[in-house]
Amino acid sequence: MTTPLVTIIGRPNVGKSTLFNRLTGSRRSIVGDEPGITRDRIYGEVDWRSKKFKLVDTGGIVPDDEAIIPANIFKQASNAIEESQAIIWVVDARAGITPLDEEISVLLRSTGKPIFIAANKCESKKVEGEAAEFHGFGFGMVPISAEHGTGVGDLLEAVFEVLDFDEEELEDVSPDEINLAIIGRPNVGKSSLLNQILGEERVIVSPIAGTTRDSVDTHLEVDGKKFTIIDTAGIRRKGKTTEMAEKLSVVMARKALERADVAVMVIDAVEGVTSLDANIAGYAVDSGCSVILVVNKWDAVLEKETNTVYEVERSIRRQMKFLEWAPIVTISALTGQRVQNILPLVVRANEARNIRIQTSRLNRFFEESIAQPKGGGAPAPVKGGVSRLKVQFLTQGGMRPPLFILFTSGGSKAGLHFSYLRYVENRLREAFDFFATPIRLKERRKTRKGSSD
Repeated sequence: MTTPLVTIIGRPNVGKSTLFNRLTGSRRSIVGDEPGITRDRIYGEVDWRSKKFKLVDTGGIVPDDEAIIPANIFKQASNAIEESQAIIWVVDARAGITPLDEEISVLLRSTGKPIFIAANKCESKKVEGEAAEFHGFGFGMVPISAEHGTGVGDLLEAVFEVLDFDEEELEDVSPDEINLAIIGRPNVGKSSLLNQILGEERVIVSPIAGTTRDSVDTHLEVDGKKFTIIDTAGIRRKGKTTEMAEKLSVVMARKALERADVAVMVIDAVEGVTSLDANIAGYAVDSGCSVILVVNKWDAVLEKETNTVYEVERSIRRQMKFLEWAPIVTISALTGQRVQNILPLVVRANEARNIRIQTSRLNRFFEESIAQPKGGGAPAPVKGGVSRLKVQFLTQGGMRPPLFILFTSGGSKAGLHFSYLRYVENRLREAFDFFATPIRLKERRKTRKGSSD
């Protein structure tokens, strides 16, 4: 038995995402006045009375709408309903019962699952009294204000009464699970890549750029390895986004990177590397993620010659010099070509970011590769190049990503020169398998009294 799953559904713009954020204590779902912002399934976790259940936020249901996005939203919501133990149906108490609510009630009766009506926007006694009409649907009803938190505790109490908990499943997610973010600018094929990895139509795919707006979590297990895959919204420059949801997508994508272990950076093979690609990849490095560079739409490169791959790699290396340590894979998310090579690289990258080097090995590496010879060897260069510093020893200060601290002594306050730090990083990569993983280097100055600053 798995952790119980509860689905939030409702017509557009009734406050589903606001309630989701309230229950999970997060800002995972984008909230705003524009209806239809949430399109895919967004997963979170609710902790109540020392127990936990999974919560999924769905797009606004429009059952009879045949437009491509609403139709896919309805399909995604239906899938979530099927997986759930219970359903929270959010309605707008101020608007009252609408014809669309009537349609949704028919859909919900056919599920045979416990239904709880969250009559939202009950900020006053008058509206709370008017919400009583929703009892007519024959489901349990709780008046709430998702924005202010009123009545949310009563709703949780009611939901918990019907959930079937397996005590062995209440522990936190195993640390062995890899958080993988799929990142890139809009319309490079991120959702199509995720669908190929999963082997199912898990994320909405359409030719409309920017279809994915939220960060969507998907759980996957392959060959005993567990993954949480975060399909992030296409990132665009903040100054060039006009819709509120697209502006928020930039923020949400960066937040997704902050909780990711490994980032798969998707690049369009036809359009080539752009400055925005470099900026997005920079976000991943700044967040400490390991990075796999995936060149998608390789099947669309018309005149592929023997050296085409090498030319693409040279172009990427030239424009993303800060990612010279990241592996490059050419794929087609459309046909599935070489997609199977990605997850093994992700596993290897995650292992590398968790490497803890034994002190004895690190000391030996220091003596062989970094330590200046006794009796007047060349000191390390500093910023400005005027004076020199002595690197006394090296220690590992952390993992995920690996952090190394260089203890220095000498009269200069300028700090080690970037070229020397790059030299140390390169030597570390040669000696240890830090595959696809950034390395952090920090300098700590030894004072005359022996302390460090």
